[in-house]
Amino acid sequence: MEVAVGARMAASILTLLFLASWCLMSASGFRQRGMEREEEEEAHGGGRRLRGRFLLARATTVARTDAGEIRVASRYPSKSEPCPMHIGFIQMEPNSLVVPQYIDANLVLFVHTGEGEVKVGWIHKDELVERKMRRGDVNVIPAGSTFYIVNTHRGDRSQMICSIDTTQSMGVSLHQSFFVGGGMNPTSVLAGFDSNTLAAAFNVTAEELERMMRSQSGGAIVYMRGESTERPDIDDDNDDGAWTKQKLVDYLLGKVDRKKAGNGEHVGALHSYNLYDNEPSYRNSFGWTTAIDEDDYSPLRSTGVGVYVVNLTAGSMLAPHMNPMATEYGVVLGGSGTIQVVFPNGSNAMNAEVSEGDAFWIPQYFPFCQIASSGAPMEFFGFTTSSRRNHPQFLVGASSVLRSMRGRELAAAFRVSEERLERLVKAQRESVILPVRHHQLPEEEDEAEEELSKLKRGM
Repeated sequence: MEVAVGARMAASILTLLFLASWCLMSASGFRQRGMEREEEEEAHGGGRRLRGRFLLARATTVARTDAGEIRVASRYPSKSEPCPMHIGFIQMEPNSLVVPQYIDANLVLFVHTGEGEVKVGWIHKDELVERKMRRGDVNVIPAGSTFYIVNTHRGDRSQMICSIDTTQSMGVSLHQSFFVGGGMNPTSVLAGFDSNTLAAAFNVTAEELERMMRSQSGGAIVYMRGESTERPDIDDDNDDGAWTKQKLVDYLLGKVDRKKAGNGEHVGALHSYNLYDNEPSYRNSFGWTTAIDEDDYSPLRSTGVGVYVVNLTAGSMLAPHMNPMATEYGVVLGGSGTIQVVFPNGSNAMNAEVSEGDAFWIPQYFPFCQIASSGAPMEFFGFTTSSRRNHPQFLVGASSVLRSMRGRELAAAFRVSEERLERLVKAQRESVILPVRHHQLPEEEDEAEEELSKLKRGM
């Protein structure tokens, strides 16, 4: 009997030692991966590491002309996620055009600012789709679909934010633009074909083709010519079926309308989704949040990307929570505040101040919260790496995991009484978006009550 008991005790000790060793190795491995990520960022000039490891590096300008600018903010790939999402910022002057192109990545466009409308044209099921977008609109351009963007407003600059999903990209983590329209700058992909072959394909002379292909030198964003940004009607029977120079230009710009629906709308036209016109997913006195997925907006299904926007009143907090379905990327649209992120081992991963224009990312499963500064509201918008319903798990608040799990087991895990646990988890009456107030700790309240009782007894 004693031998058997001793054997069981030895087995239990070995099991405990194994579990402790496994936990230490897991924590050490995670910290090592975090150090490797920091070294990668530092090697690439990641100055943001000093402020916070989950803030994206300063956006790099990939195109700049008098008519606008395109910048891309990226985080560096890791062994666990070699194809991270990039965040693009598109700024367009009035009456300007992003030259027709296609890229090897899905784009989810969001119109951030601009009093006028932005016109987006893209190829959908072999037909041209044109949609006007305004502030708050979301639209999808699939990878490989030729598109263009026009700021139709005559006096107001437009700013857009887009997700660039690189999972379909040819490179490990970089997307590639293929310009269809263009000339000397940008160079159209058509320029790579033999001139005689291309002239025969278009049914025009080589000289006419060359004049057209060498006339554009304004860059990836150019000003539109003329007073109208509407697509002109083209007579397909003109010149006995031969293409005129104007028709060739319209073809390269994606403006040839071969087929229309009976009501004049383009075949297969898709609508935008406006984040501000629809009822928020959640709202209380301290702010609101809207999240859309493939069930709310079906074009997101093909991209595998979700979209959200959060507005916090001054001094409020999006409660500590984690995303079980996706990594989250975000951009501060207005105001300022703080983002806190926690490692799986319970140590602080980031506690960084953020302001308008800052971009950040939160790994899947990592607990985090956003807190607006006391001086003004904070609004942030972003994308998630899943188009399915996310179901964020809130760790604190009236609808939190702790509130649902309160009981003897959770009390034992914290080594407190069930009464103390009940008081703690029920102290917050708000859910999801919380007020930030400084209360006395429960221990301080108990001590104060005890001191008050002593004073009363002595009276």
